[in-house]
Parts: sequence; structure tokens; C-alpha cells
Amino acid sequence: MSGHSKWSTIKHKKAAMDAKRGKIFTKLIKEITVSARLGGKELEGNPRLRTAVAAARNANMPQDNIDRAILKGVGELEGVTYDEVTYEGYALGGVAVLIQVVTDNRNRTVAELRHIFSKSGGNLAEAGAVAWMFEKKGIVLVDREKAVEDELMELVLEAGAEDLTMESNHFVVATADESLDEVRDFLTEQGVAILSAERTMIPQSTVAVAADNARQILTLMDSLDDHDDVQNVYSNFDIPDSVLEEVGA
Repeated sequence: MSGHSKWSTIKHKKAAMDAKRGKIFTKLIKEITVSARLGGKELEGNPRLRTAVAAARNANMPQDNIDRAILKGVGELEGVTYDEVTYEGYALGGVAVLIQVVTDNRNRTVAELRHIFSKSGGNLAEAGAVAWMFEKKGIVLVDREKAVEDELMELVLEAGAEDLTMESNHFVVATADESLDEVRDFLTEQGVAILSAERTMIPQSTVAVAADNARQILTLMDSLDDHDDVQNVYSNFDIPDSVLEEVGA
């Protein structure tokens, strides 16, 4: 899980900056709108919407913004119609990249993504080229400063999660996709300091990245993640910690 967890760590560090400039709100509103459109506006009966709303609240989004996004999703307020699209591609060194997009203009979005890839030495690929390399999972991040590893492990096992690993400033709890809400709710009830909970795509294997390719790959990931239509970016790169520090990630 190294490639995914390292990118998750980088994204977590970026989240505070994104929140300050409002970028994170734009993406969260899109996710809430689409989730409500696909599964209805009731949180209890719509796990995806429940996760999206939890993420919005964690980012301190005003409740009015959340409510409006839900109503737009179910058609009770006028709003833009978004399509969900998944694009696939390759970065330098054959590194697989999976991009989940929510857009109101597919032609514009794919042209912009193709340009981003080309600037970093990568390329978009045909549908199905890399998606098979990833598995859908749930990930819960726990504040490392507010949890004791042995105690957290006991709770994680009791909650029915699959794995617990440790990153620089947080613990990573991995769950089956369908168990994410149950695990998150159980840990919350036990007083665990949860930083975030999300459904994600975990690579089944990783690709070791040469030091001279690392900067371009991280630049590609960063550029994709910053695109307004991109909701999530996943990859199977494995960059050594020493190289991450060297390139300033």
C-alpha cells in the first residue's frame, strides 16, 4: 500500500492549503451533488452521501452550502448537471494513474487532462488500461498524536477493519469498501480522533520510481489533483522516503 499511502500523506498536507483558498469546497460540493442525485437526499440510506457530508463538515463547510448541494442533486433547486467519468493514464516509468472526474463538459475536461499528462511526460490511455490494477477500499486517517498504537489496534480489530499502518503524523486504517461507515462510526463512538474517512482505490502492486522521474510524477499528480473537475487521483508509484524529502514533497 506504499504508493497509495504516500500520496495520501501528501494530499493530507495539501488539504489545509486547499481549504484556505476554497478549492476543497468546490470539489466537496460536486461530490455531495452527485451523491444525492444517485442515491437520494437521506443520509441514512445513502452511504456515499453520508461520507461526502462528513468530509464537508470536517472541512468546516457551512451547513447551508451542504443543504443546497443536496437539494441541487435531487432536483429541488436549479443547478448544473454533472457527469462522473473515470480516466486512465500512465506517468513516466509505466506508473499507472486513475482519475475520477465530475464535469459539466467532458470534451473540455479530457483535453485539459491530456495537456497536463503531456507536460509531465505521461499520456492518457484507453478505458480499462489501468483500472484493473486497483481495488476499492475504505481509508480512515487517525491523528497520531491523539492515539496509542496498541490501543488503536485493539479498536481497529474490534471494528472489523482490515489493517492498521503508521505514517509520519497519522495512522491509516484500511477497511473493506462496504465497511467504511461502520468502522468510522465505531471509532468515533470510542473517542478516536479521526482526521478523515474516504472511499479510495488501492493499487494491488506498486512500481518503483527512479529518483530522476520522481519530481515529474509528483508534479503530474499535483497538477491533476488541482484541476477543478478532478475529484480523486490514484497511482501505484513507490517513491522512497529519501527521494520524497529530496524533491520537497
